[in-house]
Amino acid sequence: MQLRTVLATTTAALAAAACLTVAGPAVASAPAPVDHACSPSVSLDRFSDVLDKTTYDGTFVGNFSALAVDRNGSLAALSDRSALFDLDARTLAPESVVPLADEKGAALDSEGLVIDKDGTRLITSETEPSIRRYSADGRILDRLPVPAALQVAPAGRATANQTFEGLTLMNGGRTLLASMEYALSGDTAGTVRFQTWTRTKTNHFEPAAQYAYRTDAAFLGVPEVQALPDGRLLVLERGFTSGVGNTVRLYLADPRHATDTSGIENLTGQPGVRLIRKTLLTDIASCPTLGATAKQPQPNPLLDNIEGMVITGQEKGHGKGHEKGRLNVLLVSDDNQNAVQTTRFSYLSVRV
Repeated sequence: MQLRTVLATTTAALAAAACLTVAGPAVASAPAPVDHACSPSVSLDRFSDVLDKTTYDGTFVGNFSALAVDRNGSLAALSDRSALFDLDARTLAPESVVPLADEKGAALDSEGLVIDKDGTRLITSETEPSIRRYSADGRILDRLPVPAALQVAPAGRATANQTFEGLTLMNGGRTLLASMEYALSGDTAGTVRFQTWTRTKTNHFEPAAQYAYRTDAAFLGVPEVQALPDGRLLVLERGFTSGVGNTVRLYLADPRHATDTSGIENLTGQPGVRLIRKTLLTDIASCPTLGATAKQPQPNPLLDNIEGMVITGQEKGHGKGHEKGRLNVLLVSDDNQNAVQTTRFSYLSVRV
């Protein structure tokens, strides 16, 4: 926060005109208000590094790839090292951790998280990729079918470590949507597929429509999506440039009139394919730093490898800075258990 200092009064100028010397103390004005705006649609309320490089119950706290609000109001935080933490929503203090594994007991590359209406956890792994349903204590209950083309080569056309990153429930929980991080082989670079599943009467999910989303540049991937009640999505785009740092942008996207691309083998910009429409809400680099520091070069020291996002509520107040209808959105960075990266939670207010 910057302080502005003013001279006491204009009497000094008057005294100088009269060839007199008048000494007087400087008077500090009230601190200037901090500008929290990132853009006309987004403001940064605060950030927290309280969990950076900490451990809980013998488990490293970090590597966070996804967030979700549990039914009891606590915050679930998924590590891509096969661990699911339960955090106090107010203090972020860990309250429990559950290890995760596949059917053979092997670790996951766990990336996307949804807490279903019955309290079970739907979790993606980038390895195959896969989506499994887990109980709250980490038992596998179900596994969803994945279209062949979205599987990692040679089984499919996806690239290892570039598959299911985002996961969200839409349409009141009737539709599950997973976002691929990068394009399939044979698709134009930057064209990312969003796959949906429809909930069956027996509470399973079966593959349904698929949509195409185009990132701003080929080096940007989609690490997270979150559904709005009206069918639109919040979408994160993220990339990293060595020596420069991270690029992270937040978009409002609308898949409701997009073409179902599940039957299109290669997406190469052909006419007649309607992409998911998107509108830039903010580039996180334009947010105020609020005193944040970075351990490596960044366009803005607030930035890190932001990978998780969840909508935690909606503002209902009418006072200054609390426009009705703005969403409370929480972001988290994946520090990759790296000394030059930070586990950082950033609290945004988003108008859609």
